[in-house]
Amino acid sequence: MAVFAIAAVLVGREASRLAAAPPRPVFDMDEAVVWIADRLPESVSSQLSHADVRQILLWSVDHLRLVALQERVAEEDETFGFVVDRAAEAGHDWSAVEVKAVLDGQSEYLQVIGAAGPVPSLPPERGGGPTEDRQ
Repeated sequence: MAVFAIAAVLVGREASRLAAAPPRPVFDMDEAVVWIADRLPESVSSQLSHADVRQILLWSVDHLRLVALQERVAEEDETFGFVVDRAAEAGHDWSAVEVKAVLDGQSEYLQVIGAAGPVPSLPPERGGGPTEDRQ
């Protein structure tokens, strides 16, 4: 009986601690694609499909994984170059402006979900975070 009481107290204390902690940010690729695509400048969104945005994001994440394996931090220009090179190898004719707009959107998305830096105050016309629960 004493063991049950101790376990109940420990489980209750841990549940309270976890409930008080902010949720860990999660990069959801489907959500990111829609969120970023919806915020691209019209000149870019008219040229890129959601599949294009997804591919750019996938190459960006691939680059971040490679850099993490080297135990260093990726520079923005380095990730941009990696994505542009992969796109050229795959035969995509995306402009540098289009790729940069998606990567800038990814950076903003990561900030909004709390995965990179502080959560910015977005203007009302841009909306809040990707989901209301994550702010």
